[in-house]
Amino acid sequence: MLATTIDLLALLSVGALWGGMAFFAAVYAPLVFIKLEAEAAGRFIRQVFPVYYLAMGITSGIAALALAFSDRHGVTAAFAMACVCAAFWLARQALMPRINRSRDAHLAGDDSAGRRFKRLHRASVIVNGVQLLVVLVVLARFAWV
Repeated sequence: MLATTIDLLALLSVGALWGGMAFFAAVYAPLVFIKLEAEAAGRFIRQVFPVYYLAMGITSGIAALALAFSDRHGVTAAFAMACVCAAFWLARQALMPRINRSRDAHLAGDDSAGRRFKRLHRASVIVNGVQLLVVLVVLARFAWV
């Protein structure tokens, strides 16, 4: 009974993680920039990202713990989710503040900050894409285990 509950928690948390990430990237963030003026969208999304990173970080942490205690899933899946969780934490605590500072400096007229912003933003998109792929692979493995 406990093993089934842990496996169910793992499946639900990994599924919720993938769904939340995919919805945010494919629907929510683009919709903000489509429906709001650029300046308002930027201010709004800046307020949303810390919540997104925190929610996805907690969800991936739950997934990592559930997978670590699962009898059906190997340590690889738990490690993968732990890495996803760590990446959310690093993005929230380190990458996002640097992106925000670069964006502010660019808006104040610093062209080199604009290039730095683009580079950091691209890095955050790549990290999020890799996370999304890792979560999808772990989720797909539920079908074969």
